[in-house]
Amino acid sequence: MQQVNQRRLLSAICHGAIFFSSTIVSVGIPIAIMLTTKDSVVKANAKESLNFHINLYIYAIVFALLVLVAIGIPLLAVLTIVSFIMPILAILHILDDPNLPYRYPFIFRVL
Repeated sequence: MQQVNQRRLLSAICHGAIFFSSTIVSVGIPIAIMLTTKDSVVKANAKESLNFHINLYIYAIVFALLVLVAIGIPLLAVLTIVSFIMPILAILHILDDPNLPYRYPFIFRVL
């Protein structure tokens, strides 16, 4: 039982790290958890969280460049909304079923 609660907590922290900061801290938390844990589900959630962060940064750069063409502003607004909603859905999924890693839809998996 304690292992399941620890899995829930660490996985939720990985996905919720984006709410702590939009800088290195939000990426550093999943990296630290991935390097220190031995639980395969927590590691999978940490990798998925890192992939989501990387995708958000790439999309933000591309959409910021598209501001010059005037379509970037609405895209950045959508990206902001997605960056809040998707981690919340991930945390809810983790709390519901801690034995299954969450997979974000529509992202490129770099790691």
